[in-house]
Amino acid sequence: MTYTVEHPRLELALPPAAAPRPCRVPIYSLRVVRESSQKAETRKIRSPRDAANIFRDFVGHADREHFVMLLLDTKNQVVGLHTVSIGDLSSSIVHPREVFKIAVMMGASSIIVAHNHPSGDTTPSPEDIAVTKRLSESGDLLGIELLDHVIIGGEVAFVSLKEKGLF
Repeated sequence: MTYTVEHPRLELALPPAAAPRPCRVPIYSLRVVRESSQKAETRKIRSPRDAANIFRDFVGHADREHFVMLLLDTKNQVVGLHTVSIGDLSSSIVHPREVFKIAVMMGASSIIVAHNHPSGDTTPSPEDIAVTKRLSESGDLLGIELLDHVIIGGEVAFVSLKEKGLF
């Protein structure tokens, strides 16, 4: 098929417009896979201590920093426990995208995050406070409230950044 342009003294034949070439569009599906489970004293979180006990059983004796989270329903009952990242002796990388990805997929109403300090010192670092504020702001945008950030250290030591008024 050709197109012609009419002109009193000139007739041009233009080639047809190139037809779009077919391509393949990827189709994805997401699945959450339960890896295992752990025993807990309570399924409902009523205090930072309840959360700290679950986190301590999960990462309390690790030799590297683990950043983990509890996924909670509207009644503050735990619907899941997830490891966001594993770092080195003194740090782990945390990005809101990675924290909230599983929370969105699981339909969590709120979350509590935690990480361990292998040194046993539960003093929050400036980085701990900054990432908590960033996660809280991100959660506000997504409608998934960050209830607390707990730092685990030693056999019984923990600190709640919410109780300390740090976010």
